[in-house]
Amino acid sequence: MTEIGHFIANAPLAGTSGRSQPVYNPATGQSNSSVALASAAEVDHAVALAVAAFPAWGRTPPLRRARILGKFKTMLETRADDLAKVISAEHGKTHDDALGEITRGLEVVEFAIGAPTLLKGEITENVGTGVDSHSMRQALGVVAGITPFNFPAMVPMWMFPVALACGNCFVLKPSERTPSAALMMAEWLAEAGLPEGVFSVVQGDREAVDRLLAHPDVKAISFVGSTPIARHVYTTGTANGKRVQALGGAKNHAIIMPDADLDMATDALMGAAYGSAGERCMAISVAVPVGEETANRLIEKLVPKIEALKIGPASDTATEMGPLVTAAHLEKVRSLVDKGEAEGAKLVVDGRGFAAPQGYEGGYFIGGTLLDNVTPDMTVWKDEIFGPVLSVVRAGDYKEAADIVAQHEYGNGVAIFTRDGNAARTFAQEVEVGMVGINVPIPVPMAFHSFGGWKASLFGDHHMHGPEGVRFYTRLKTITTRWPSGVPTAAEFVMPTMG
Repeated sequence: MTEIGHFIANAPLAGTSGRSQPVYNPATGQSNSSVALASAAEVDHAVALAVAAFPAWGRTPPLRRARILGKFKTMLETRADDLAKVISAEHGKTHDDALGEITRGLEVVEFAIGAPTLLKGEITENVGTGVDSHSMRQALGVVAGITPFNFPAMVPMWMFPVALACGNCFVLKPSERTPSAALMMAEWLAEAGLPEGVFSVVQGDREAVDRLLAHPDVKAISFVGSTPIARHVYTTGTANGKRVQALGGAKNHAIIMPDADLDMATDALMGAAYGSAGERCMAISVAVPVGEETANRLIEKLVPKIEALKIGPASDTATEMGPLVTAAHLEKVRSLVDKGEAEGAKLVVDGRGFAAPQGYEGGYFIGGTLLDNVTPDMTVWKDEIFGPVLSVVRAGDYKEAADIVAQHEYGNGVAIFTRDGNAARTFAQEVEVGMVGINVPIPVPMAFHSFGGWKASLFGDHHMHGPEGVRFYTRLKTITTRWPSGVPTAAEFVMPTMG
């Protein structure tokens, strides 16, 4: 069995902790490799190298840092197929879906290459007599990223390109379920010319996470995962004096108004609910049709499309939806569907009995599932299922639909389908959700905007990538300057006013 190790000092490094765990192919349920789980000492080693590398990297002109990222971007473009195959083998998503993930990450790299412009400060002459002020943004030092299994390339690229472009050194702790994509990107960064120690990958579990959260030389933590862990990361990290952005869970709704283009809404819901087997923090898992007629027509259109989903391994180019990531997660999704049915939801399409394709009987497959007559007191509405399960919550009017969205603890993403500009504008302005789509099912911002939710979907003050990412990974410094003019001055004992 092959062991997947770390990447430290611009080279692969075998684990030394003596701990590891299997890495599975979700399509087969089989394991041909294991991933090393770092000890606190191994984390300390990566951080120490980053501390040593930071002074030179932080002083490197931003344009030179951007050129290294430019070479990395070219590698992403020309080698995307190789990275996508690694992602599909460990996550289970289709090859095209993996390619889409890489493209969205690459867009953040393109944004980060513009860092020389983004890092410009401001200057004001003569804020007082013979006194000038200017500001600059400076790197924090060593920063770390803790990333989830579902986007092993894109989510790290939400973080490290901006952090590196701003002059920081970066330690990445990827998910132990999907560890290999991070290593491939680390190799390419080294090949692109990134100096030794500037970027490291440390595989691991909670021991590695807790050491990063406690380490005095780690100045900031970026995290994406479930809300309970996001809350732990934020609470622990800030208690240790760190800057933290921690993105948590989601329960994204789509309101379908009576005037909506139902064909558009149906197709949008299919991709948003069942793409990547629903394992997306921006997946639409709740449809809120307004009016009984809208609900009945929507379900009528959804059912044949869900039943016709092509489900199988990523190796089959006809596959539209792959397996879930682990056996344990498959059992969790099944149990939540069981609970929904027990609590009174109507099971319209049941994916629990899906028969895997021949040769993949051990894979973690489940079919697309549709639940109707779901109400806000049900577990399937409250909990993030993170699987191919769409719940329909019927609303009598727009106000009731908006109230359903408003009462949920999460506020990550939301969509509304309508032809009414006033309804859409009112909804976008009033809804307490961080990312809103109008006739757009998955409103993930482009890289030059910033990504993040509200309420229990985000802990911290800064969203990821875009302008917010630059602000997160830098500190503002303002310098006020006066040069001797030969004019005698006297001591002042009152607050200076610069008049």
